[in-house]
Amino acid sequence: MTDRPHRARRLIARGTLSVTLVLALSGALFAANAKFARASGERHPQDLKELTQVETNRVERLSTEVDGLRAVVDDLTARENAGTAVGEPSIAYVVEGGGGPVTGPGVTVRLDDAPVDSPRREDVDLDSLVVHQQDLQAVMNALWAGGAEAMTLMDQRVISTSAFQCVGNVLKLHGRVYSPPYVVRAIGNPDDLRKGLNASPAVQLYLRDAAEVGLGWSVTDADQPLELAAYSGATELTAARVPEGVEILPGLEAAEAAQQASTEPTTPGSEDKQ
Repeated sequence: MTDRPHRARRLIARGTLSVTLVLALSGALFAANAKFARASGERHPQDLKELTQVETNRVERLSTEVDGLRAVVDDLTARENAGTAVGEPSIAYVVEGGGGPVTGPGVTVRLDDAPVDSPRREDVDLDSLVVHQQDLQAVMNALWAGGAEAMTLMDQRVISTSAFQCVGNVLKLHGRVYSPPYVVRAIGNPDDLRKGLNASPAVQLYLRDAAEVGLGWSVTDADQPLELAAYSGATELTAARVPEGVEILPGLEAAEAAQQASTEPTTPGSEDKQ
């Protein structure tokens, strides 16, 4: 049959045309992508450090968006409740919950790793030359015990649900990463806050190491009132665990037993006769 060679050539021609079209489209896409990349000036992270910086910037951007959205929600809630009597939380509740900025007298505590030329560097464990998570926890707990009304760590407001972690010589707090020196600011009576620091055994252990190996430590009273920003982040708990040995609602069982005893009927003859 004479039609087979013509059909074969037609198929080959169509296949060649399809491949050529695909290659042309691919080239156009690659060219457009390269042009867009040059125009935007952005590139993908090349190492872990750049990736960390990209993620840190993203967290900061999202935190700003969260603050803006929270303001919108508060405004809409206020409009919805207009004309309805709604109880206002107390000032103490707002301060403790980090719901608003706080201004007042206080102290600034600064902790830092030992310098490279610190004394006895060759004679001590390397762990003694850096600020650890427990050191920051000791300082913050001592400030709370000294009557701190509000506190920030690295300019981020600390509330009851705040959690931070030290990995190596960096601090992870609320999705952000910080390097030393670490700065804690607390609002309260400066004298009482200093007494709280002096009364903490854990803080005194840090001061001992600071004197021996050169760890950074300073406590300064604020010349001007400290201005601590409101907490930025979610406040909802997804899980919680009571530490072993801690009583839940102390005195509740005793109160229930006393109430039950007072409501039990008294049987005849059970009372002493006068």
